[in-house]
Amino acid sequence: MARSTPVKKALRSLTWLLVIVAGLTAINGAAVIWNHASWAPKLALDLEGGTQIILSPVVANGAAAPSSQQLEQAVAIIRQRIDASGVSEAEINTQGSQNVVVSIPGIPDQATIDRIESSAKLEFRPVLVSEQAPTSSVGTPSATPSAGASETPLPSTPSTSPTNASDLAWVTPALKKQFDDFSCDKVDAAGTNVADPKKPLVTCDDTSTYKYILGPVEVAGETITDATNGQVTNSQGASTGKWAVNIVFNGKGTKQFAEVTTRLNALTGVRNQFAIVLDGRIISAPTTNAVITDGKPQITGSFTQASSKTLADQLKFGALPIGFKVESKDIISATLGSSQLQSGLLAGLIGLTLVVLYSLLQYRTLGLLTVASLVVAAVITYLVVVFLSWREGYRLSLAGVAGLIVAIGITADSFIVYFERIRDELRDGRPLESAVEAGWKRAIRTIIASDTVNFLAAAILFIVAVGNVKGFALTLGLTTIVDLVVVALFTHPMLQIIARRPFFAEGHRFSGLDPKALGAVYRGRATFRDPVNVSASKKASVSREVQKRQTIAERKAAELESQGSSNSSKSTKGKDS
Repeated sequence: MARSTPVKKALRSLTWLLVIVAGLTAINGAAVIWNHASWAPKLALDLEGGTQIILSPVVANGAAAPSSQQLEQAVAIIRQRIDASGVSEAEINTQGSQNVVVSIPGIPDQATIDRIESSAKLEFRPVLVSEQAPTSSVGTPSATPSAGASETPLPSTPSTSPTNASDLAWVTPALKKQFDDFSCDKVDAAGTNVADPKKPLVTCDDTSTYKYILGPVEVAGETITDATNGQVTNSQGASTGKWAVNIVFNGKGTKQFAEVTTRLNALTGVRNQFAIVLDGRIISAPTTNAVITDGKPQITGSFTQASSKTLADQLKFGALPIGFKVESKDIISATLGSSQLQSGLLAGLIGLTLVVLYSLLQYRTLGLLTVASLVVAAVITYLVVVFLSWREGYRLSLAGVAGLIVAIGITADSFIVYFERIRDELRDGRPLESAVEAGWKRAIRTIIASDTVNFLAAAILFIVAVGNVKGFALTLGLTTIVDLVVVALFTHPMLQIIARRPFFAEGHRFSGLDPKALGAVYRGRATFRDPVNVSASKKASVSREVQKRQTIAERKAAELESQGSSNSSKSTKGKDS
C-alpha cells in the first residue's frame, strides 16, 4: 500500500472542511425554505427589543406579603422555564420588593407566555363530589379508564368529624351551598389558586365543564423530583398515540402517594378519583386503578405533545412559592440599539485590521494565510450561530458580539504559535516541507492546551452565569472549537501544500520563511554556515548557538579541523621565515 503523502493528507483535510461548511449551509438553507428560518441570526433584547411582562404576587386575604427569598426563588424558577422553552438572552428581575419583571427578546409564542404566567402550584386532592366523572385514569400505563360515574348525591349534615381527606363529613351545609352556587366562570375570582391546603376546595376543571368538591391536599407538588412527557404504551409496549406526563416523586411523595392510592383504590364512584389541581383548576381527575408504591404515576388525559411538554416542564422545574397575576404586558424597544451594535462591530473591525497588519508585517506573504484562516473561521462561526438561532432559539446580544471579537485574538494566536514553530525548525536547518510537519507536531500540543483552557473557562462561565453573560460564554466557547477545526483542517493543510511551491520552499525574501532572514545556521549533519547580512553581535550569538547544537562527533571533527588549520598556518610561517 502506497504511503500517504502530506499533500494527500492535506487534500483529505480540506475535503472534510468543505463537507462541514456545505453541510451547515444545506441545513440552514433547508430551514429557511421549509421552516421559515432566516439567514440572519436573531438579536437579543439589548439589540432588538421585545416583550416585558410584569407579574405581581397573589396572596390570600390576611396573608403576609411575599418575602425576598420567595421572590428570588420565583425568579430562578421562571428563568428555568424560559430556558426550557428555547428562549435565550431573557432578563428576569425583581422590581422593588413585590413584582417580578420578565423581559423576552422579540414576540414570544403563547406557550412561552403560559410558562411564565402560570404559577404551577400543583396539588393532589381526593374527589368528594362531582357533577360528572371524567374518564381519564392514573396509574400504570396499562390502567384502563373508567366508564364514567353518575352524579354523587350530596350528604346530609355530617354528624362526625372527617377522619381522612376522602371522608364525606367534609361536605358541610355551607360547603354544599357554595357548591350549588358556584359557577365555573368564577374560578379565577374565587382565588382557588391560593386556597388553604388543609381545607376542602370547590373548583372546576380546566375546560370549565365539570364542577367538583375536593378534599384537603394530600400530596404537594414540591415532592416531585422529575417530570417528562411521552406517549402512552400498552402492556405489549406498543404506543397508543396518546400523550401523557410521567411523574417521579421523592421519598416523602412516594410514601404519601402510596397511602392515598391504597385508600382510593378501595373506594367506588367519584371518590375513587384523585384530582390533580394546577393553579386552582383541575387538569385531570383520573380514577385509581392500582396502588402505586414506586412513586412513578402517569397523568393521562386530553394532552397534545406540546401541552404535555409544557406541563412536564412546569412540574420539573418546581412550583412557584407564591401565585402571580399579570400586571401588564408591553412591547419594549431595544435597550442599546443599532448604534451600540455598530460600535461593537467597528471595534471588531479595528481589531481584525490590526491583526491582519501585524500578520503581513511579521510574516510577509505567509500572513495572507492568517487572513484566509480568519475568513474561514468567520464563515463557520456565522453558520453555526444561524443554526443555533433557529434551532435552539439562541439570540445574539452585545455580550455575544464581544465574545466573537475576543475570539479574533484567540484564533490569531493559534496561527502565530504554528508559524513560529515552523520558523524554529527552519532555523535548525530543516527544509520547509520537513519544518511544516515537525512544527505542526510541536504546535498542535500547545494549541490544544491553550484552547482547552479557554473552553473550560467559557463552559464554567456559561454554567454559573445568567443573562447576557451566558451569551458571551457561548460565543467564546464556540469560537474556541472553531479555532481547532480551522487550524487542523485548513491552516495546516494549506501550509503542507504551499510548502512545495518554489516561492516558499526556496525561501523568497517576501515569503516570510526566508532561512537567511531568520538566521538559520544548520544546513545538514556536521555542516554549518555563517549567517549573511547580519551584525557582528548576531554572528557571535549564532556562533554560540552552533557550538551548543554540535554533537560529540561534530565537535571532535571541528577540533581536528581547527588543529589542522593551525598546523598548516605554522608550517606556512616556517617556510616564509
